[in-house]
Amino acid sequence: MRSTLVDAPGNCPGAPNTEPAGAVSGVRPVISRKAVAAAVTGNALEFYDFVIYAYFAVYIGRAFFPVGGQYGSLLLAAATFGVGFFTRPLGAVLIGAFADRAGRKPALILTVALITVGTLGMAATPSYASIGMAAPLIVVLCRLVQGFALGGEVGPATALLIEAAPPGRRALYASWQLASQGIAVAVGGMFGVLVSMTLRADQLAAWGWRIPFIVSLLLVPVAVYIRRSLPETLEDNDGRTASEVLGGVVRTHRRYLVLGVLMTLSGAVSSQIGNYMTTYAIQTLKLPPTIAQTSALVGGLLTFAGGLLGGWLCDMRGRKIVLIAPRVLLMLLSVPMFLWLQAAPGAMSFLLVTVILALLTAMSATAAMVVMPELLPAAFRSTGVSLVYAIGTTLFGGTTQFAVTALIAWTGSPMAPAWYMAATSVLSLAAMAMLPETRNVDVSR
Repeated sequence: MRSTLVDAPGNCPGAPNTEPAGAVSGVRPVISRKAVAAAVTGNALEFYDFVIYAYFAVYIGRAFFPVGGQYGSLLLAAATFGVGFFTRPLGAVLIGAFADRAGRKPALILTVALITVGTLGMAATPSYASIGMAAPLIVVLCRLVQGFALGGEVGPATALLIEAAPPGRRALYASWQLASQGIAVAVGGMFGVLVSMTLRADQLAAWGWRIPFIVSLLLVPVAVYIRRSLPETLEDNDGRTASEVLGGVVRTHRRYLVLGVLMTLSGAVSSQIGNYMTTYAIQTLKLPPTIAQTSALVGGLLTFAGGLLGGWLCDMRGRKIVLIAPRVLLMLLSVPMFLWLQAAPGAMSFLLVTVILALLTAMSATAAMVVMPELLPAAFRSTGVSLVYAIGTTLFGGTTQFAVTALIAWTGSPMAPAWYMAATSVLSLAAMAMLPETRNVDVSR
């Protein structure tokens, strides 16, 4: 069952003009540019708020966690970043099930409202020097709210894009979900560069890191307004409870959920290592903050480009080749890239490693984002996608920054991120090989 949306087919920016051979036949749904923008703009705003914490972890650690030692405050800041991941499964269950019962649109309006609460707290909380232990407690609470919202965001947004896309273009439409994350990373990196270039080091540490959070609050009314105009792609509302939805997807699709989590884990790790590169540049490579923050901008732009390229290739060549090939390359290149960084720690080597990491991660992650909703029926799609994403990013993405920071501190080896990324890639590749090709499945079921 599919709803008819507005505007003409093929209006998604960058959509190919022809369908690949073997595309599913049937009635072509249509979607407006405004609807695509509504789905991905809220996602971009929420990812911006979530990842900006990672970019400014060094300064946030000093403001809220004044622990002695070179890595003390940074470790606590990284741990608090990870705390936000642990409410993602709860958000995935509750908001994902809500989207499978009440519809995609109300769930997406709810998530953007929740992320605002977390962002406001991060922007307004005084430092430890001002209010003592209350400061880190408030920061942790804000991270929990943001994680809950983001855990429930990905499933409904991806389901809507998959369900609204014309046959033969589903991957490209869904790729805007990841591309919007790239935009969020790029905008966060841009603000990092501007703030770093404009303010002195003491100003940046005292209050400058708060500026990107405040800017995102100004964009919230726009995100809420355009999300109110979203189309609804779920027509059936059968009155199921959240527990019935969750029980149904776990009971009937357990194998795909497990493989999906394993498929997701390497993308979660490599994307968080990409976010961690700003801290890595400052803390380990001793590069200037301006160069470090530029990596966030470059990484975001390559995630945007890699997401769209991956979606286009998925529609042209199939999901599995795009899922597996970039991950194999990244596994093989991770150790040589970080060895080069240690041998020649400069702007060129650092930014080139960032480009390769972001591009290959985005291509494989886009395929993963398409495969999972295509494996699940509409009645469980939002919940299943949310669960896979939330569990994968919680168990592996949420612990990555803390793990690599701790490994570097304990072993003294700056190669920890490379080995960690290579090892998790092996696990994901095994799961990817066991998944079927979903290019021609019927998602209206």
